[in-house]
Amino acid sequence: MRFFTQSHIDIATLDRERILRNAQKTLTQSPLHITDAPAPMSEGGPNDFYSNGDYWWPNSDTPDGLPYIRRDGESNPGAFLEHRRMMRAVRTTVSALTAAYQITKEEKYAQHAVQWLVEFLVDKTTRMNPNMLYAQAIPGICSGRSIGLIDTLHIVEIPLAIHHLKSSHALTPEIEQNLITWFADFLTWMTTHPYGIQEMEAHNNHGVAWAVQAAMFAQFTKRDDVMDQCRTRFKTVFLPEQMAENGSFPAELARTKPYGYSIFQLDMMAMLTYTLSTSSENLWTFTTPNGRGMQHALEYLFPFLEDKSRWPLPPDVQHFSEWPVRQPALLFGGLALGEQKYLDLWQRLDADPTDDEIRRNLAIRQPLLWV
Repeated sequence: MRFFTQSHIDIATLDRERILRNAQKTLTQSPLHITDAPAPMSEGGPNDFYSNGDYWWPNSDTPDGLPYIRRDGESNPGAFLEHRRMMRAVRTTVSALTAAYQITKEEKYAQHAVQWLVEFLVDKTTRMNPNMLYAQAIPGICSGRSIGLIDTLHIVEIPLAIHHLKSSHALTPEIEQNLITWFADFLTWMTTHPYGIQEMEAHNNHGVAWAVQAAMFAQFTKRDDVMDQCRTRFKTVFLPEQMAENGSFPAELARTKPYGYSIFQLDMMAMLTYTLSTSSENLWTFTTPNGRGMQHALEYLFPFLEDKSRWPLPPDVQHFSEWPVRQPALLFGGLALGEQKYLDLWQRLDADPTDDEIRRNLAIRQPLLWV
C-alpha cells in the first residue's frame, strides 16, 4: 500500500505536542451517538445518518420554503448537518486518541478510542446504520441522494486507527470483528446500491471520493476485487477523463470555488494513489499514453499552493482566504516522489484549521496514522 522513496519526515516528532494536546482534551469527552441528534425531516430511523445538501436553500417564493433551490458554492447555514459534524468529531477524536496511543503506548488513550468506536459503530442501540440512504437530502425534492456518500469520506481514517489499536488490550477480537463487519456491510452497500453505483460513476471529485472510500474499506475488509476495481478506474477513468493535459481538473475549475475544489480533488487523487500503490504497481509514476499522471497534477497546483496570489482564476466565492492548509497531496506526493519542496510546504501550513468549511474538506486529521 505505502510505496515511498527514500524521502522521510518524522511526523511523530513534528506532531507530538499537537497530538498529545488534542488527545488530552478528548479524554474527558463522552462518546457521541447518531441517535443523540434526531433529524426532524429525515424519512429514516433514529440510527440512520441524515444530512441536507450544502448548497440548497429555502425557496423564498413559496410559503413553506419548498422545494429548496440551489445556490452553487453558497453553503446554507440552516441545513441539518449535525450527523455530519458527529461523524467528523468521532473520526477526529478516535484519530487523536489513537495517534497518542501510538506515541506513548498508554492504554488510557486506546481504551477511550475503542469506547467511541463501539458506541458509534457497534452498539445496536446507538450505532449508525451502515448505509447513506438519507444523506444530502433536499427538502421538497428527495429523501437522499447518491452524492451523500461523500459525507462518509470523513471516516476513511478510522480503519487505520483500528489497525494501530490492535496492540491494545482494549480492542478485543470480538470488537475488532464487529468493526470489520460494519465496514464490510457499508462497502457492500456502496458497491451495490444505486446510490453507490451512481456516485462511483460521477465525472468529478465525487467519483474519486467514492473510490478513496471503497479502496480504504476494501483494504481493511480484504476485498481485493474492489481494490482492483479502484486501480482500474484510476488508470482508465480518473486520469484520462478528469485530468487535463496541464494537470488541472476542468470539472473542478468550472465551479464557483475552483481553488478549493482543485485542492480537494488533488487530495483525493493523492489519497487514492497512496492507498492503491504497491512496490510492484506504483501509481505515483503511472502515466496515460498522453502523459496524464499524478506527477503532472502536483506540478500544476503546487505553485498556487505555495503562492496563492499566482492563482490565475477569480477567487472562490467563499473561504478563498483560508486555503491552503496541510494538504495530504503535499505529504504523500512529497514522500512518494522524493520532492522535498512539497514536504517543506506541508510542514509550514496549518495543521488544525478552525474554519468549518476547510475542516469538512480535509479528510486526514492525523498523518501519523497514515505514514
